[in-house]
Amino acid sequence: MALRKPALLRSPLRRADYLTAILFLAPSLIVFGVFVYYALGFNLYLSFTSWNFLSSTKTFIGLENYQRMIADPRFWKVIVNTFYFSIATVAFSLLFGLVLALILNQKMSGRGLLRVIFFSPYITTTSALALLWIWIFDPNYGLMNYALQLVGIGGPRWLTSTTWAMPALIIMTVWKTSGYAMVIFLAGLTNIPHELREAAQIDGAGPWATLWKITLPLLSPTTFFILFTLLISAFQTFDQVAVMTAGGPINATNVLNYYIYEQAFINYKAGYAASLAVVFFLILLGLTILQLRASRRWVYQP
Repeated sequence: MALRKPALLRSPLRRADYLTAILFLAPSLIVFGVFVYYALGFNLYLSFTSWNFLSSTKTFIGLENYQRMIADPRFWKVIVNTFYFSIATVAFSLLFGLVLALILNQKMSGRGLLRVIFFSPYITTTSALALLWIWIFDPNYGLMNYALQLVGIGGPRWLTSTTWAMPALIIMTVWKTSGYAMVIFLAGLTNIPHELREAAQIDGAGPWATLWKITLPLLSPTTFFILFTLLISAFQTFDQVAVMTAGGPINATNVLNYYIYEQAFINYKAGYAASLAVVFFLILLGLTILQLRASRRWVYQP
């Protein structure tokens, strides 16, 4: 029995449309393949080699880079820093973004201007904001310590302290990303039917009960979207670390993305940096799968 061609290819007109689509998509597919799939494959290959960028020879060493990574206490310090930074920034950004959205969702004069003011840090270049916050955290002339002195608290040496350098980065990042969370929460709030809140108020529900029983459950899809995007962004943090602390003092603020850069372009250990990048990719992949599974269970489905 002769095989029949797919319906898409039987008609000359449809076949021509199919070929036209392939021609239009080809440039994007080629670029995507070269800069994504080929790059991933080449990075995986590099992770099994020893290479310093300067030599044309890449020595195959098997799993030595991964064995070195597991035995390296600095690597585990970086992993702890990365999770600490990411969890803290995402949690506080979600909280402040939700509070700002609930406030600016009310009818008030100037709320449009306030929304722009709170959102503007997110669209400003991170390196420029990092330079601003270096001045804010200056122990002698910075606004942060000046504000603490007004209430009788002696401010620390933020960016040179192993205790306070990471909180300083978290403060700066939360200030930058809370506006993003606010805007997305505002979009989610506009999709909640006003009739549900009115019905809850008629039934005697107060503001807190309405928030916990109506608003937050209906905001769960929006919350998970913000959680997903902020967490991926937090794990990829680089600019503020590079500008404000360079991973110091004594690796107190060194996160995985900056550590990969440090090993590759400062220490010229391309193979080891590639193995770190593989682990980084697996961590992000695991977090993505975990969040997708959690969303099926916890996100409200209308």
